[in-house]
Amino acid sequence: MTRNGASSVDRWGRDIESERFAPPFFDTLYDKYFRVEWEGVENIPRRGGALLVSNHAGMFPLDGFFVQNGVLRETGRPVYGLAHRGFYDFPFMSRLLERSGAVAAHPDNADRLLREDEHLVMVFPEGAKGPVKPPSQRYKLQRFGRGGFVETAMRAQVPIVPIVLCGTEDTTPVLTVLPSPNGDFPVTLNALLFGPVLGAFAQFPAKITIRALPPVEWDDPAPSDHIPLSLLMDRAEEIRELMQDQLDKMLYARKSTYVDFGSPLKFLFGERR
Repeated sequence: MTRNGASSVDRWGRDIESERFAPPFFDTLYDKYFRVEWEGVENIPRRGGALLVSNHAGMFPLDGFFVQNGVLRETGRPVYGLAHRGFYDFPFMSRLLERSGAVAAHPDNADRLLREDEHLVMVFPEGAKGPVKPPSQRYKLQRFGRGGFVETAMRAQVPIVPIVLCGTEDTTPVLTVLPSPNGDFPVTLNALLFGPVLGAFAQFPAKITIRALPPVEWDDPAPSDHIPLSLLMDRAEEIRELMQDQLDKMLYARKSTYVDFGSPLKFLFGERR
């Protein structure tokens, strides 16, 4: 509710006003534990719809939190995330997802968010492949599906803004991947140290750097009913290669992965770097 008693919840179930006054705990995580830094924030559109495409890693979806919180801080614009519809099968999960800015992944929802509401929308084209890849694929972006996100942007006539995160794979380092009937299961250092449950939430304090790249647009007319799959996949691979190149450069340039041995004192007493 707003101060005058009117509801601040939008048609997607999100309460933007409450997010602006989030508990200080989240700011502490963002600013002092992970020391998140942005580059290229001027590439985030200040108006109109845009599809933010990001790499995805880590056993707990902190990358979405980093992007949503950072964009809201830097530009004042909320970011909506397209979430797998399977999450909505869990009790009470639907309301929690809606309040956090997640919307069930469906072409109609994406089009309304981008075209009608002119929002910023975030997707992770790697899907589940990002967090469960083996150590040999560390910081190697997995295949971007069949180009569905490209079709979403083309039909909504909005730009794609690639966003590259460096450091997220170090918050829950994967030691090995075990096969299971329900798909590959990653074994993380966190799980070995803290147990499988706590290890999913206990994150190492890796420094996170986020780089927003210039918007990508194509000179196509409004798409017809059918867009060739080969075109979608080629353009998805173009975006993936662009992001991989930037990620390689970010890894090469970073000075440290984690805070030094004095970091617990720095964290407790507020010194940043």
